[in-house]
Amino acid sequence: MSRYAFTSAAEALARVRSGQHVLVGSGCAEPELLVGALCARAPQLHDVEVLHLLTAGAAPYADPALQDSFRHNAFFIGPNVRAAVRAGTADYTPCFLHEIPELIRSRRVPVDVALVQVSEPDAHGNFSLGISVDVLKAAVETAPLVIAQVNPRMPRTRGDSLLPREDFDLLVEGDAPLLELPARASLAEAAAIGRHCALLIEDGATLQMGIGAIPDAVLAALGAKNDLGVHTEMFSDGLLGLIRSGVVSGARKTLHRGRVVASFCMGTRALYEEVREHPGYEFRPSDYVNDPFVIARNERMAAINSALQVDLTGQVCADSIGARFYSGFGGQVDFIRGAARSRGGKAIVALPATAKGGELSRIVATLDPGAGVVTTRADVDYVVTEWGIASLKGRTARERALALISVAHPRFRAELLEKARGLGYVYPDQRPWPREGKPYPDECETRLGLDDGTSLEVRPLKASDERALRDLFYSHGEATVRARYGRTLARLPRAQVQEFVTLDYDRRMALGAFERRGRMSRLLGVARWDRPDAAPEAELRVTVRDDFQGRGIGQFLTWMLLRHARRCGLRRLRGDFEAGNARMEALARATGARLEFPGRGARRAVWDLGGR
Repeated sequence: MSRYAFTSAAEALARVRSGQHVLVGSGCAEPELLVGALCARAPQLHDVEVLHLLTAGAAPYADPALQDSFRHNAFFIGPNVRAAVRAGTADYTPCFLHEIPELIRSRRVPVDVALVQVSEPDAHGNFSLGISVDVLKAAVETAPLVIAQVNPRMPRTRGDSLLPREDFDLLVEGDAPLLELPARASLAEAAAIGRHCALLIEDGATLQMGIGAIPDAVLAALGAKNDLGVHTEMFSDGLLGLIRSGVVSGARKTLHRGRVVASFCMGTRALYEEVREHPGYEFRPSDYVNDPFVIARNERMAAINSALQVDLTGQVCADSIGARFYSGFGGQVDFIRGAARSRGGKAIVALPATAKGGELSRIVATLDPGAGVVTTRADVDYVVTEWGIASLKGRTARERALALISVAHPRFRAELLEKARGLGYVYPDQRPWPREGKPYPDECETRLGLDDGTSLEVRPLKASDERALRDLFYSHGEATVRARYGRTLARLPRAQVQEFVTLDYDRRMALGAFERRGRMSRLLGVARWDRPDAAPEAELRVTVRDDFQGRGIGQFLTWMLLRHARRCGLRRLRGDFEAGNARMEALARATGARLEFPGRGARRAVWDLGGR
């Protein structure tokens, strides 16, 4: 270090002139010493634009008292500048994160001065941008004046974070603790959201996630997965446990195998020490990490992002509350579009179903007036709340509305359905939602392997499964229809289809077995029970596609349904069928039912479940 000439922060920042554009280092790598020296010069400066991504430190330049000297321009609005943006004393530039480095290089967004924090130099004289490479490398390589706070506590990181001495005009010694971002208090709903998201993530998937209670809850729910990888805009301490346990190994990644790839991290000192010179972490610029075409090279890419509101067509508002700017685009669209192009990829928008202590629904009929659409309805794949998973890709506007109402908080579902009727999104006679019931029973989600290696997804039916159930009905031959419904039917009336899929998972429950091939899905079998009110007994019905009968699907669905019935306090299930229905009789015997003979030509299977 002695071979380098240092200057004081005050002397370095004396080079800044009125009217210039100054970019400040990102996240927890914000160079607070340099920012303080810049703001100390406020009386001598006018109309200096201060730009940055989210920063974790103070933002004195956004103080309204200094607005003649500084005007802040946020690429992403954090808590430290939100009030200034809301008051109109600071600006917001909506943009995709992967575009910002090129905006800087092309000077469409001019940067005259870059203020960054770097590590001590390595043996070759190169400094590392450490925990925040993101848009800073482009700024350092482009800005006419680059001032670096050299901090021995900044870890040198691997990847593409190194810069030679020649890229820096002035060096300032600044040994100080890095900013830390401790874990936030967990939301009551976060654990359920995390469990639902985990159901969508396969072994060998590559993850992108943000920071906060919901991403941490998702990570906490992934302990049973294998060989996950990470390619993400940023990460925090929540990832470390999965890495140390071997759940995140990167062994199946198709890009940067075995490496965690990110553009920055924010967390505690333990996280910063973890990434110091660690070959398992690669920090790269945002125009690489967030490039949708780079993201898509990761097979099974699972992108998990948050939202403030989602409307019934699937439009996602993530950067504003009504017309008031709140955060930013960040990397949400980058990763949603990259995951959509990834082989086996999934894009997930996760949010609590309500806001303001349960007073407001985040699933809304239409976005608030002035609310910005960050992710379009055509981009959205899955929406997850604590009430379940709504799958939207390839769904009609009606199916989307029903799927999203099903993951809204139950107290808002009737109102949302009424608004959907008024907007023409659903049938005028759309069946009302049950007013009471149980949350979507994700514990019933599992997989069934058939003898030929086919793997089926087994899950409770949802209101958006109307089409799948209708397709199942029309796959049946006359004998199957008669065995299931007790008579020959040419069609299944719309009201009956709605009744079969609009469930409360307490008085009415149904499980379906779905075959998935790529993005294609079809329903192969259904088992259901219905009980009047809170009666301890319910009627069970099972049906399976003709070409899949005799392969164990009906038996498996029945076993799963019996297990759920016990959890719901049922003491007995019964199923009536005609004599000669050999398949139903075999299913009853295989699943432990006793047979009764109530009359000529009639059979009854009875499953005694015991009392609570």
